Amino acid sequence: MRGRRFMAVAVRRPGGEIKLNVKPLASLYRGRLRQMPLIRGIIVMIESLVIGTQVLFDSAEVALEEEDEKTPSWYLWLAVGAGIILAIAAFFILPMLLTRYLIYPHIPSNVLAALIEGVIRVALFIGYLAAISRMNDIRRVFAYHGAEHKTVNAYEEGIPLEVSAVQKFSTAHLRCGTSFILNVLIIAIIVFALIGQPSVGTAILWRIILIPVIAALSYELTRFGGGHSHNKAVRAVLTPGMWLQSMTTRQPDDKQLEVAIAAIQAVIEADRQGSD
Repeated sequence: MRGRRFMAVAVRRPGGEIKLNVKPLASLYRGRLRQMPLIRGIIVMIESLVIGTQVLFDSAEVALEEEDEKTPSWYLWLAVGAGIILAIAAFFILPMLLTRYLIYPHIPSNVLAALIEGVIRVALFIGYLAAISRMNDIRRVFAYHGAEHKTVNAYEEGIPLEVSAVQKFSTAHLRCGTSFILNVLIIAIIVFALIGQPSVGTAILWRIILIPVIAALSYELTRFGGGHSHNKAVRAVLTPGMWLQSMTTRQPDDKQLEVAIAAIQAVIEADRQGSD
């Protein structure tokens, strides 16, 4: 769980007890740049990649009782870098190449080509989610994702953070990273339509260069939607992202909710003490 100044990671050990790790966020993730429109979207993307990967490694070490064997920093950066390269190749370059060589010769329209490329991109992403959701370990991760959302929803509604009360809330959340990614895929359609159909090398370069711009715009849309969730028009626009969350979340059991509640309580307390 991420707070204003701190983050907390809760992991259930094999013996059943919950281990908490609370630490301050780096200045990049809580400074002035983090509050600046557009720039904050790029920082959030970096934060999600770096912190998310680090948390997964740290959690695995605790769960496997291998805390003395810390993951080296170079391995973390290698994993982040490999993930970025694979994501760009699969969801940005591959759809462009398929559209360029299979569609564009028959439909020489920049706008229509960008739209078809976007449809392919979204289809590949949904297919990817459907494939990994069949893995037992990933399904468990998605259940913890659902526990996170339920806990945050309960906290934002001012409900006591007790398992029985939190369990009643939805596993979807308007500011979820899944919705953010869907916004990225959709906004990319508009942005790539504007650059037309340059050479393949130039098209690939533009797709890499424009990813931070698209991420920045997508974050602002996600943030705006979260702040205006009671507006029917806004909710209609955000509905596809909420539907997509049904693939990246699962109903958690009570033990998983206990872990999520422990994390949010820890970060709330850390932020409170840090502001005293």
